[in-house]
Amino acid sequence: MAVPKQDADIKQKYSWDETIRTWFFALLLALVFRSLAFEPFHIPSGSMKSTLLVGDYLFVSKYSYGYSRYSFPFSLPLFSGRILESRLPQRGDVVVFREPSDPRVDFIKRIIGLPGDHIQLKDGIVYLNGAPLPRQPEGDFADAENPSNIRAIPRFAETLPGGKRFDILKERRYGMADDTPVYDVPPDHYFMMGDNRDNSRDSRFSDVGFVPAENLVGKAEIIFFSTNGTAQWTDPLSWFTAMRFRRFFTWIK
Repeated sequence: MAVPKQDADIKQKYSWDETIRTWFFALLLALVFRSLAFEPFHIPSGSMKSTLLVGDYLFVSKYSYGYSRYSFPFSLPLFSGRILESRLPQRGDVVVFREPSDPRVDFIKRIIGLPGDHIQLKDGIVYLNGAPLPRQPEGDFADAENPSNIRAIPRFAETLPGGKRFDILKERRYGMADDTPVYDVPPDHYFMMGDNRDNSRDSRFSDVGFVPAENLVGKAEIIFFSTNGTAQWTDPLSWFTAMRFRRFFTWIK
């Protein structure tokens, strides 16, 4: 028996309505999850080597430090400061933040100074409140960002008060920000540095400077995917050889 044309039109309209509603709620759910829970980020530069490499994809927890206007799409100025803070940022946390001089740009660095801290670099050594941070040689890091020119870069383990330990790179004997004045971190601000000390634009430089608490987007938690950038669309085998499987689902220290 043929379906009456009017019934067929109603059935087709119902099908389209269901599809639209399904997509709407799926997008809404993704938007809420991205705003309140975790947001994916891609590492485009080497300022955080060897902790983070170009081509790493990671999840940033949005709830770690509460929420600010920069936690949400379009950064609408619905409120000022931070709300629903579950914990305060700690020295050694790797965080994503909005650049103070251009809040449209996301940066990722490590917190070295908290509000009230005094930071200075002398001959490349970080002094925190007058005391040098202990640094131990850890051998060389094989920088393979350019596969045709793999470089060995000196790597050190740096330790913060409280025992937080992480690796840094020190490529040059005399870097451009190895000797600095004292930075006095103001209230509700943080002092950020990249782990790749000679190749990081961070709080040592005036165009970044101290980062307001409001500009923090979230805490970098886990690398879920990583590729070295050598994959070619015309060579399916390279899609697999480019993947750095050992970095998949590794926690960020």
